[in-house]
Amino acid sequence: MRKKIPIIYTPSETIEWLKNEIKTFDFVHKPLEINNKRMMLLYIKTVADGQRLQESLIKPFFELPSLGEVEAYLSSLPNQIEIESKEQILLEITKGSVLIHINDSLLLFDFIMVNNDNVLESNIEPTIQGPQYALSEAIMTNLNLIRQRYHQPSLTIEMLTIGKKTNQSLALIYDQDDVHQYVLEQVKQRIKSLDRDIIQSTSELLFLINNKRFSLFPNMMMTERTDRIVYNIAGGKVVLLLDGDSNAIIAPAVFFDFMTSIEDGYHTYWVSRFAIMLRYIGLFNCLILPGLYVSVISYTPDVFRSELALSIAGSRIGVPYPSYIEVLFMLFVMELLTEASIRLPKAVSATATTVGGLILGTAATEAALTSNVMIIIVSAVAISTFVIPINEMSLAIRVFRYVILFFSTLSGLAGLMLSFIGFIMYLTNKRSFGEPYLKFYYKGRKEEIKGN
Repeated sequence: MRKKIPIIYTPSETIEWLKNEIKTFDFVHKPLEINNKRMMLLYIKTVADGQRLQESLIKPFFELPSLGEVEAYLSSLPNQIEIESKEQILLEITKGSVLIHINDSLLLFDFIMVNNDNVLESNIEPTIQGPQYALSEAIMTNLNLIRQRYHQPSLTIEMLTIGKKTNQSLALIYDQDDVHQYVLEQVKQRIKSLDRDIIQSTSELLFLINNKRFSLFPNMMMTERTDRIVYNIAGGKVVLLLDGDSNAIIAPAVFFDFMTSIEDGYHTYWVSRFAIMLRYIGLFNCLILPGLYVSVISYTPDVFRSELALSIAGSRIGVPYPSYIEVLFMLFVMELLTEASIRLPKAVSATATTVGGLILGTAATEAALTSNVMIIIVSAVAISTFVIPINEMSLAIRVFRYVILFFSTLSGLAGLMLSFIGFIMYLTNKRSFGEPYLKFYYKGRKEEIKGN
């Protein structure tokens, strides 16, 4: 038996209300008409199963001879949802349901599409707990994955086209209620200003829409995880998805976003805080340890206890060059091993780099090209680099440690401290789409309005 909508709005008024509420490119309102039979379907095509819709609703509508038989057929379907309010209709449509307007009545059916067949696990941002799905290279599949996790009518998706010759689809995704309009307008303006024939990857797109291309630290974040995307959309940020690429761009991004793993939200409070503390210790080690070694060995060895100072001095007996050359040599070898681990096939990369590191480290110490302490420091720096969750920030830190090493070589501990203070001042003055780069927590528009 048909379930009529038990609210004061007429079906026509409800449909108009839905059209005003759902402002996204994938919202479909399809009228069907044949032989005095009329029916209208309303659904979101990226989350509703189009094949089931064709077989269960559209095909029977054209095959059954009368409207009464169509209504009887629809009433017999097992996936019908009872309608309680227009707000419930709105929520169900965002989940993948289909609303039917027939004979001045509204019917709601569940046609949710779960498109996970071609989705792989995350390789760039792996986690132990939580969802493991990553984005695919098909933009419609990615939109389906996002809509499966974010059932909000305010979720808006705008489809744009970039590349004069490739004409690739670009999805601009945001929550209309939470997004900062200034950030949204800035992103749209930068996309419109693109003047390229071919844009083949998300990395290339990120570089092109970055107005500060010579900035060392990133203003936007790349991710392949759907849960991180949904988390940032709910926080008022803008997400870009390029067809043919399995990564998304999140804007804006501040420093602390790059030091946060999405897995932090899946642990208990103290476990997540301990993991965050380890990352900042790793960040500090990666930046400071090479410069600290040069500063102490070359300028102020008396800051160590005498036993430790003698041990370090003894390990450097026979090393034919000063400490900063030793550090640069070992860091250069470490960078080569890191790049080799990325470029080699996955089946042999871990073994090749591990064996290569052991052989080079042992041979270098036996040949008196470096000290044992230097091997320990370089190993600690390498491990600390990989503790940083997001690769863009890890690369920036790898580059900036050479700046600190340079000033430490010139002025010892004073140069080390001044360069580190300069690092903090640089980040303090930096802006990401108008937001302070060292802003601890990025609030969406609704949260800031509530706070005020």
